Amino acid sequence: DAPRVYVDANLPLGAVHAMRHQLHWDVLFVLEHEELRRAPDLEHFRRALDLGRTLITLDHDFFNDVRFPPSSGPGVIVCSAPDEAALIRLLKDIDRTIFRDAESKATVHSPLLGRKIEMVPGGSSE
Repeated sequence: DAPRVYVDANLPLGAVHAMRHQLHWDVLFVLEHEELRRAPDLEHFRRALDLGRTLITLDHDFFNDVRFPPSSGPGVIVCSAPDEAALIRLLKDIDRTIFRDAESKATVHSPLLGRKIEMVPGGSSE
């Protein structure tokens, strides 16, 4: 019952490791899949939706609503952090505020379906 995420190639391996081993997320990391390694962003956007996974990226190009319409998207979290340690702290915030129900602590599946948000240290901006 873990959050299911699709992580594109620009997130560092240390962050992916933290998602899996500290946060216990179900992570599809594109660099581990030969057919996805060099896929264009639009393919990642569509594949995340098809697989029922929230797309996590550092790539602000995903805010282009013409290329990546929110209404037909998987839910996109664009992270902005100055370094890997700050990114991992940000991922912990995402786990607590987006993927877990505040009262029951149960996993919320596809919490951002049809939405995009930017997560920055100290909060989010939609």
